[in-house]
Amino acid sequence: MTPTAGSGPDRVVLSVDAMGGDKGAAAVVAGMAKAADKNRGVAFILHGPASELRPLIDRAGLSDRTEIRDAPGIVAMTDKPSQVLRKGKDTSMWSCVEAVRAGEASVAVSCGNTGALMAISTIRLRRIEGVNRPAIACLWPSRNAGGFNVMLDVGADIRADQDDLLQYALMGASYAKAGLGLDRPRVGLLNVGTEEHKGRAELKVAHDLIARIAPRANFDFVGFVEGGDIPSDRVDVIVTDGFTGNVALKTGEGTATLIRDLLGQAFRYSSLSRLAAVLALTSLRRLQKRIDPRQVNGGVFLGLSGTVVKSHGSADATGISAAIKLAFRLAESGFNDRVAARVAAANAMRAEDGSDNRIGGAA
Repeated sequence: MTPTAGSGPDRVVLSVDAMGGDKGAAAVVAGMAKAADKNRGVAFILHGPASELRPLIDRAGLSDRTEIRDAPGIVAMTDKPSQVLRKGKDTSMWSCVEAVRAGEASVAVSCGNTGALMAISTIRLRRIEGVNRPAIACLWPSRNAGGFNVMLDVGADIRADQDDLLQYALMGASYAKAGLGLDRPRVGLLNVGTEEHKGRAELKVAHDLIARIAPRANFDFVGFVEGGDIPSDRVDVIVTDGFTGNVALKTGEGTATLIRDLLGQAFRYSSLSRLAAVLALTSLRRLQKRIDPRQVNGGVFLGLSGTVVKSHGSADATGISAAIKLAFRLAESGFNDRVAARVAAANAMRAEDGSDNRIGGAA
């Protein structure tokens, strides 16, 4: 009989979708094992075909802290979200989110189809009161002391009006507090220039809204930032719409891979360059780890009444381990309750200011 995931004192239970990733259930279980080795306080509810998962869990030595939920259906990367909502109740992804909705787990983690995961999460978990559009936040390698910045939205919704951007600023600041341990995050609004007269009309209105809310919401607003500021130490949170954020994210991942490949080619060019590579091996490994997208794998769905971490579909054990560690950190911090409280407080602030619209209201 499989032990319950919650057995043992003071354990944080995470709900993990074993299926849907490019590398299959074996990579997911290997990532769970890597994360579990570093933190004895984590337990799992694992969703997928039980006959396939049980041998993997036994071999990984995770039987004492993993409950397997049999879910034979799999959401493919090519499935449309509308299809999954109609016919996907038997899938591992649906079961994974449902465990968070039922209060059995603190955070859901999945490598699967992003659109389907967002659709299921939005329908089953519901939006936080006052939130119009959820967002996906990611960690971005930066020059800051902690090594990362937060950027959102990176693909939940291609649209964002001024109220949505204000929501993103509030939720991003909360994420920076919980995920990066920052007491007073610096928030910037992504634009084509830093001058206040530049950009679309909704960006200019959002600039003024965020500037008014920031002092009372305990974050610093640095104003407009440009693309070059995304990895800088000027800002901790970068706010943008999902279309722009997703393009920037994919460009950044591709550039990191290109740099890694070009360095490899350069150091294999001649006998002398290969010798230089040996001499610089420690520094090269440090650089590789610094720009490795797997180390910051895990986009967080913000604005829902439960926490969901979306791992990259092609993640290996290292990437999945990073996503699980992020989920564990957010669960320990009570992150989702903090986001809800921040949005509610901002709504109250705007009401006091005599604004016609609450956050998430019609523009």
